[in-house]
Amino acid sequence: MTIQENKRLVMEAYELFKKGDIPSLLERYRDDAEWIGPDSDIVPFAGTYHGKAGIAQFFQKLGESSQATRFEVRDCIAEGDKVVVIGEASWLVKATGHSYDVPWTHVITLRDGKVASFETIYDPTTAEKAFGADTGAQPAAASKGAQLPH
Repeated sequence: MTIQENKRLVMEAYELFKKGDIPSLLERYRDDAEWIGPDSDIVPFAGTYHGKAGIAQFFQKLGESSQATRFEVRDCIAEGDKVVVIGEASWLVKATGHSYDVPWTHVITLRDGKVASFETIYDPTTAEKAFGADTGAQPAAASKGAQLPH
């Protein structure tokens, strides 16, 4: 695939995520794809997931525990089989009612027109505070933007 086709595939995947269409999103992943995220003992969806079933488990844990109230792509850069996406998100933690903002970077490796590897890079500290007992996180009323389905 060309660089432009890779960027298009990735940006379409973000739109599927925003719509909450996880089954269609998962169709864009290879059967042996890997999802790599920061580890945390507090954040339920943290860590690495293997294969489509593992990635589906990630999205299930994400949806059960939190909801995106803002999810914005700021930049998308592609070279060869890699697409790097930089953005920001605001999340509401369902169990605590706290929200948090997080800048993120995604490094996506494509192979044969599908995602082979998805690495999400962010500092989990604010998420850990919102999921944990620390009440320093913002109350849900401080969230901005439209409600999104995950």
